[in-house]
Amino acid sequence: MAFEFWYTLILLMAMTVILIREWIDIELTVVTVLLLLVIGGVINVKEAVRGFSNAGVISIGLLFMLAGAMQSSGLLPYLNRLILGNSPAAGLRRKLVRLLFPVTLISAFMNNTPVVAMLIPSIKKWCQEHNISVSHFLLPLSYAAILGGMCTLIGTSTNLIIHGLLIENGYKGLDFFEISRIGIPAALFGLAYLLLGGYRLLPQRREPISQLNRRLREFVVEMKVGEGYAGIGRSVEAAGLRHLQGLFLFQIQRGDSILAPARPDETICDGDRLFFTGIPETIIELQRVPGLQPAKTIQFNLGSDRPNRVCTFEAVIPASSALVGKKVRDSDFRGRYGAVILAIHRGGERIENKIGNIVLHPGDALLVLADHEFSERWPHASDFYLVSPPKPFDHRHPYRKWITGGAFLSMVVLSATGILPLVLAAASAAVVLSLSGCVSAKNVSMDWKVLIIIASMFGIAAAMQNSGLAEYFAWKIVVVGRHFGSFGVLCGVYLLTSLFNTVITSNATSVLFFPIAISAAGSVGADVHPFALAVIISAAASFASPISYQTNLMVYGPGGYRFSDYLKLGIPLQLLIAVIALGLIHYFYL
Repeated sequence: MAFEFWYTLILLMAMTVILIREWIDIELTVVTVLLLLVIGGVINVKEAVRGFSNAGVISIGLLFMLAGAMQSSGLLPYLNRLILGNSPAAGLRRKLVRLLFPVTLISAFMNNTPVVAMLIPSIKKWCQEHNISVSHFLLPLSYAAILGGMCTLIGTSTNLIIHGLLIENGYKGLDFFEISRIGIPAALFGLAYLLLGGYRLLPQRREPISQLNRRLREFVVEMKVGEGYAGIGRSVEAAGLRHLQGLFLFQIQRGDSILAPARPDETICDGDRLFFTGIPETIIELQRVPGLQPAKTIQFNLGSDRPNRVCTFEAVIPASSALVGKKVRDSDFRGRYGAVILAIHRGGERIENKIGNIVLHPGDALLVLADHEFSERWPHASDFYLVSPPKPFDHRHPYRKWITGGAFLSMVVLSATGILPLVLAAASAAVVLSLSGCVSAKNVSMDWKVLIIIASMFGIAAAMQNSGLAEYFAWKIVVVGRHFGSFGVLCGVYLLTSLFNTVITSNATSVLFFPIAISAAGSVGADVHPFALAVIISAAASFASPISYQTNLMVYGPGGYRFSDYLKLGIPLQLLIAVIALGLIHYFYL
């Protein structure tokens, strides 16, 4: 075999290991591999950057913009109230019916990430009010959003990626509802599984934020500044209170005034009350500081609604976050975001360690202390998903809700009827929303890291074709599945894509397996579309792992889930969707 084959294979194997082990940021890993492929002569510069001009990638970027407009318009919160209702009398199954079917429908027509992000805080609040375990709802919420994403072309970015790759390789793209005759039956069977018995496999756990309120005294301590304290008249940083080992000074009370979060240049005064956070072992260190006396009663209340106090927020670390792999003390979270990490939950349990020494992982749930404007400052931060209730919608501009809804509906109609290609329909909607003031740079939830990763993967897909790697793996699949004809080969493509998708993201999986699917279709003389649909469904149907799909990761921390919960509930669902999808693809295409 040629040098290009082995060179590409080694790079892709290294990339896969790095993505699984999370040693380097995802976007940096993908771009580095892309550059090495250009240097090695496997692809040229034009092939390396062609993903950045692909219609599918541009469509994803535009849909990010439209999702931001939907989120800030007040339309989604309105839908939240309609979905959840106020009746606590209904049984668990009826509550799930009321939640899952609307979520599936909504996710079919807009990116499922903002849908889940908007519903998480609403569901948490609703569960608290009705004394219901939130773990019964958040994982089914993610699964319903994934199932809905398989129903139309714009339901998820995976669909748009394959659509763009088909056009890029000279084939006809997917029609708006072409995937629907596979996705809708699969979604209905998936919902039936969840509602008829799957929900019984879910654990009953309290959400981390409620555990935090109950265990407050374990890691919040109040110290009073006395006359003998050497730091009086000096700043927080100069007094040595900025970089304490495993302790954070997050609030200063001076008389009736609250200074929060405590800034490093704030001056310490006699009589100040200092609020620190840390685990019990680290709090003991404060007792040894001359002039600092422990308060007899803690006067800090996490549930306080007074405007001069800080409050708690919950955030989830995505796989693409720049915080992944960093220790908390090295992340400068307090300096960058003006907030203090109070505790970290992983796999449903709080990590019992000094906060500063904890290395952040994808899916970690951060319990954060900040001022009331924190959610307004960071509604679309790329380093974390804020899953606490956002600031109430500003009702001064009610027309934005209707303009946003009308623009989004018009985009769907124009694209579905073929009057305009999806990319032009989405661009037209974005222009209308920009001119009407419904969307601006402030509320655009553009995830540039995701776009860079997707666009770069197009060049890696070209390398697989140029090097012969795609043809080689396709031939291996054909050798195994040829005894069952083209359907056997189709099953091989589907199952390999599904297995690979348990360890890396669905977007990366779909791009890597697209050239293999095309080569396999050519080897058996079949149409490429059924093989492309097999990659779409298998890459999107990610239920057995929290890291394989973005919404699964978003609910991982807030729901207090463990990896085993995804295996118990997700593996049967993933097998069910595989059987239905393969059967329908065979019926309609083969």
